[in-house]
Amino acid sequence: MAITAGMVKELREKTGAGMMDCKKALTEAEGNMERAIDILREKGLSQAAKKSDRIAAEGLVGMMISEDGKKAAMTEVNSETDFVAKNEEFQTFVANVTKVAMEKEPKDLEALLASEYADGVTVEAELTSKIAKIGENMNVRRFSALSIEAGRISGYVHGAGKIAVLVKLEAASDSEKLDELGKDIAMQVAAMNPKYISRDDVDQDYISHEREILIQQALNEGKPQNIVEKMVEGRLQKQLKEVCLLEQTFVKDSDKAVKDVVADTAKALGVEIKVVAVERFEVGEGLEKKSENFAEEVAKQLGN
Repeated sequence: MAITAGMVKELREKTGAGMMDCKKALTEAEGNMERAIDILREKGLSQAAKKSDRIAAEGLVGMMISEDGKKAAMTEVNSETDFVAKNEEFQTFVANVTKVAMEKEPKDLEALLASEYADGVTVEAELTSKIAKIGENMNVRRFSALSIEAGRISGYVHGAGKIAVLVKLEAASDSEKLDELGKDIAMQVAAMNPKYISRDDVDQDYISHEREILIQQALNEGKPQNIVEKMVEGRLQKQLKEVCLLEQTFVKDSDKAVKDVVADTAKALGVEIKVVAVERFEVGEGLEKKSENFAEEVAKQLGN
């Protein structure tokens, strides 16, 4: 019987076991869901099931950059509480998974989870073990692995691993000055969170959508129809400056835009520099976070 992705997903939701373990169990059980659950229980792989429905929206972003700046990776690993995110064992796990992501460059999250963590143990199996030991739901949410031939990758970590940014600079140089520029741009991205690198990258649907909103705003303000279009274009250009990295005011020097700082470094090094990729991870971004505090959680556990 063919084992579908939907069957694997259903078994994973029911047991909290790893993706690959679920697939193997379903294969062994010839697609019988109840038998697959029993197989996982027999192997002690459903031990995280009771924790799998808890929201894991805290955690850490791990970052690793090779010594020569040619390869780098970031991973976001979530936990239920910030308390666990400060646990040394959890931090070591995040660092090791990030190293695996950088060295193996897996094509997707499933491939990362199936990669060897250590001594024949997969990342996913190690994660399951950590959930059982630490006692909280955790998951490897996402990762990014970058590499470059000409130029270098630089990064910045903010708030003890709550926000991390990688910047890929293409140039006929890999000097320290280029690395400094990359770190400054990464800091800019961490603080200002631009949507795009340059105006050339801006999605036309985004521009059309924003233009419509700005037109309605101007009309609602009672502005005459004959000047609305010109006014809207001015406002749109101002907005693009805020969402495009290279157009933003540089956080370390308000007299310059980021593109000016790039141009200054390019001139100093005598090479052309291009910002070709930017990756920004923020812990729990887009996830629902628990509202109860630690004291309330303890009270619940004690039945008070």
